[in-house]
Amino acid sequence: MQFQHGTFQKAANGSLTLTPFGVDGRQLLSNPCSYKSAIYTRHNQTEYFIRYNVQPDLYHNIPRLDLYKYDGSPMNPMYLAYKPPQMLPTQTLNPTTASSTGGARATGGSKVKRGLDQDDADALNKHVLIKRSEPVNADRWWWIGVGMTAIGGVGYFCF
Repeated sequence: MQFQHGTFQKAANGSLTLTPFGVDGRQLLSNPCSYKSAIYTRHNQTEYFIRYNVQPDLYHNIPRLDLYKYDGSPMNPMYLAYKPPQMLPTQTLNPTTASSTGGARATGGSKVKRGLDQDDADALNKHVLIKRSEPVNADRWWWIGVGMTAIGGVGYFCF
């Protein structure tokens, strides 16, 4: 998993170049065979898109961003979740030197948990017809499957 933020430039030919802030980029490496836990490393990769489209998505009825890589192949579409969009600032979030190897450190006086609060999460699910009240109980579904298999087996031999 990768995280980057930075600036963008639109060229006259319709291409788009995303230039990340080098000190803020992170890449999560999860390899249970090599490490006891996952590790974060710095990540800095400039992205070039040959073209892009912004159009309404007919299925979701929200704006959709279509990006095309440097070779013209399409990427997965992105959808506008908030209007106006909630974006990171156009300056570095972690003002450390790029050669620092001590890991990321908090720069503010207090640590704040980032994420969606309940009102924002409900806004994302406003078009859902049936809302799940609890997570799916896999153990219950497993026993239902065992029971149905047993009933099917008995029915096969009896009829």
